[in-house]
Amino acid sequence: MEGPITGFRAPTIGPRVGVCSDGVLSIRMATTNDARDIAAIYRPYVTDAVTSFEVEAPDAGEIAARVEAVLARAPWLVCAGPGGETIGYAYASRHHERAAYQWSVDVAVYIHAAHHRRGVGRALYETLFPLLRLQGFYVAHAGITLPNAASVGLHESLGFHPVGVYPTVGWKFGAWRDVGWWRLPLQELATTPAPPLSLAEAQALPAWPAALRARP
Repeated sequence: MEGPITGFRAPTIGPRVGVCSDGVLSIRMATTNDARDIAAIYRPYVTDAVTSFEVEAPDAGEIAARVEAVLARAPWLVCAGPGGETIGYAYASRHHERAAYQWSVDVAVYIHAAHHRRGVGRALYETLFPLLRLQGFYVAHAGITLPNAASVGLHESLGFHPVGVYPTVGWKFGAWRDVGWWRLPLQELATTPAPPLSLAEAQALPAWPAALRARP
């Protein structure tokens, strides 16, 4: 069993609204009305890449169901560009179903291809992590199909550390694929942790609006 993190320090978190080369980014909670835009962003990661291990891109109806399911427990965020168009999203989901895993989450971020390397993924994650802390989650995990230097670089720049690789764990596009796993401590481990707050409970906290609120 893992012991407390000695000298834990949360990663430095920037503003909830970032500035990329295209201008100001606005980040907010997703709704099922965002499903069509989310599906469009996600589709190339399924059909043209090994980033996702899905082989058929989900339609807007399926994405709406996924958004609704995630929001029953944790944040799903969308990022809009200067013109109001959706250019990326990030969310947290259960790490595993067993009760002892309830303090851990898996996180993922997807960015429209036209907006890569412009700070969108960082801005989304830097908004997501404080919200997860408010809920009482302790560890975030990210799985990355290898090789993917850009994704590895983003996660490690935010404080994630590699914990292992599942070799040849998936078959896609005619080859076996490895998946690496990275881990980010969100806060110092409690000796006896309270159950994480539901998303609705966390949103009622006085600190929640400030953690999500847009800032210049």
